[in-house]
Amino acid sequence: MSTSSTLAKGAQGTLSTEVEQEILQLGERYRDAHQATELGQLIRDSRDKLNNLSKAKSTKVIKTLLNHFAKIPNSLNEQIAICKETSEWAKEQKRLFLKQSLESRLVALYLENRMFTDALHLVGPLLKELKRLDDKMMLVEVQLLESKIYHALRNLPKARAALTSARTSANAIYCPPLVQASLDMQSGILHAEERDYKTAYSYFYETLEGYSSQDDPLAVAALKYMLLCKIMLNQSDDVNAIVHGKLALKYSGPDVEAMTTIAKAHQNRSLNEFEKALSAYRSELSEDPIVRSHLAKLYDTLLEQNLVRVIEPFSRVEISHIAQLVHLPTDQVEKKLSQMILDKVFHGVLDQGAGCLIVFEQPATDHVYDSSLDTLRNMGAVVESLYEKAATLS
Repeated sequence: MSTSSTLAKGAQGTLSTEVEQEILQLGERYRDAHQATELGQLIRDSRDKLNNLSKAKSTKVIKTLLNHFAKIPNSLNEQIAICKETSEWAKEQKRLFLKQSLESRLVALYLENRMFTDALHLVGPLLKELKRLDDKMMLVEVQLLESKIYHALRNLPKARAALTSARTSANAIYCPPLVQASLDMQSGILHAEERDYKTAYSYFYETLEGYSSQDDPLAVAALKYMLLCKIMLNQSDDVNAIVHGKLALKYSGPDVEAMTTIAKAHQNRSLNEFEKALSAYRSELSEDPIVRSHLAKLYDTLLEQNLVRVIEPFSRVEISHIAQLVHLPTDQVEKKLSQMILDKVFHGVLDQGAGCLIVFEQPATDHVYDSSLDTLRNMGAVVESLYEKAATLS
């Protein structure tokens, strides 16, 4: 190789490094100034210049610039648009690894933006591609995203199936602690959906340990879900012990305070305290979809228990009086009493004209109907057996 060609390559390498540094520095300025539109335009304008860099370097630059969006508030739509455009560009440039990485990121962004249909349309072909190329690490991440999408759509069987596939793929490789913690988190969430709070608690504990070892902020969410499981198991006494434990102490804050307040309200069987906690810690409780759905069930159970206790001494009572005793609006109490009558929690009828609830005595159970059904079922089995034997004899 001649000296002139060596110098030319060295000069080109130096120039490429300078271009890379300029792009990254400008990206940092836009990030710090919270200029999402300008950051997106920078990524668009940088594509031609990135063609002069090696594929590894250009991939690193694009990923770094996209990561800057996480520090810019209200930039989700801009991030989705630029990620989609860059994915198409990577496909045209035949940069397969970058395309897959961007599509995986795009699925996560669709999920965050609740664009579930778009996410499912993208995740299907991406999974087929990753399975064909046997990229296990990215396969685990995309299968986990698929499980989260189906969970958000309330399709629990498919969410469990996707999670099982992700765990199977993860068993074949070394799984980084954060990915393992994410798998444990999703397992805990799905078990909690099935009301298996004991198993869910153990998964959330594993999640807390995993995130805590990496100083990841999601450890707070894992701790919050642990406390939620204890409350749902009617073990509110254990909440304080967990909160003051060695592992949980460094995560004290509004999220933990919110759950301890809910635990105290549940322990006192107080709807008033429960509602005050929901109002005081709205962002920590009501804005978390996992916590919100389970606390809605808990509130419903607590309301039911309070109403049963209040109406127990009465055979006829005004609905407004019941509402006054439980400190709730009359309409809400009337609706709940109607539901409880339909669910046969107690026997009674609502006299809406008089605004009263009439409570009946618990009727004696008549087992004649059940016994008759059992007799008919057994007779049917005998006839079927005789028919089969007759068929063999003939």
